[in-house]
Amino acid sequence: MNSYSIAVIPGDGIGPDVMDGALEVLAATEDIFSLSIKYHHYKAGAKHYLATGELWNHDLAQQLRTHDAVLFGAMGDPSVEPGILERGFILAMRQAFEQAVNLRPVKLYPGVATPIAGLTPERCDLVIVRENTEGAYVGQGSTIHANTPNTVAIQESVNTRQGIERVVEYSFKLAMNRRKKLTLCHKKNILIEAGKLWQDVVNSVATRYPEVNVDYVHVDAMCFHLPVAPEKFDVVVTDNLFGDIITDLGAVIQGGLGVAASGNLNLDGSAPSMFEAIHGSAPDIAGKGWANPVGAILSAAMMLAHLGEKAAAQAIEAAAVNVLKDLPALAGPGMGMSTTEIAAVVSSQIRTDFSKVEGLSVMDSLAESR
Repeated sequence: MNSYSIAVIPGDGIGPDVMDGALEVLAATEDIFSLSIKYHHYKAGAKHYLATGELWNHDLAQQLRTHDAVLFGAMGDPSVEPGILERGFILAMRQAFEQAVNLRPVKLYPGVATPIAGLTPERCDLVIVRENTEGAYVGQGSTIHANTPNTVAIQESVNTRQGIERVVEYSFKLAMNRRKKLTLCHKKNILIEAGKLWQDVVNSVATRYPEVNVDYVHVDAMCFHLPVAPEKFDVVVTDNLFGDIITDLGAVIQGGLGVAASGNLNLDGSAPSMFEAIHGSAPDIAGKGWANPVGAILSAAMMLAHLGEKAAAQAIEAAAVNVLKDLPALAGPGMGMSTTEIAAVVSSQIRTDFSKVEGLSVMDSLAESR
């Protein structure tokens, strides 16, 4: 029996709602796949910050380092000024734990509605690898002559060869386990210095992977191609800011934020990776049962795949997809089932019948590229 210690941070809004669903589904896999998972809950988010003033800190980091992975709900509330929690906790954790890769599958599952007319699952099955610790999100900047007509705001973007290379190397390994195609997405005709460094690194790493077909797309062109021809792409590697934007576009294509999952991966085992649904905290619907837990459930499956439990991850994915295709809507009261009911049905399917989704699965890719 494989044993794991998982840190759980439910956070704010619908975070605790979808987290409960993910944990219920994980519990369904334990007996079937001979897993022993111990959960350790941590308080963080808007309420905790307002009560204690605590954000990311050394003591919390030391505690989280003792776990095999972190499962994260959502964070944010109108009671806290935008940017405080995002920079003071989420970005701080990504950087402190060297979670170099934000991995976002963009997969349209059979039976799931998409706003793109005529799009079929066979045409939409890609993975976006976003650099996760550098770029415009390093948080460095300054304001000169604040609150005057001469105000000047400077925001830095930092790109290092080491930071880029580890993400590009991971992307090539991922491509080798998929359709052997990698696309660099940047804006190198305008962001000349950063774009040149990214392209130089891709060209250098490509020599070690001669089987992988490499191409390039400007980020503005990507926003055109991704909705109308996602079949052009297999593994897309991009910088932090561009990745933040195009992955949300990808989420809409695959059916909405409620079904999109992600992993923030530490690549060398020096700290735990963190897994989260990509939707926000949606405090206006917290506790109403209107949040779709599938994004959180698929994120938990990605966590298991990252830990090497591929069969369990595949079973969760397949069960979640079977439930998704029967929902009349993917969010809100129109789903026809509550948050807890969806999680219960997914759990039941895992216990009675499990298989594997059609086509490529990021669960396979995650497990094989560990």
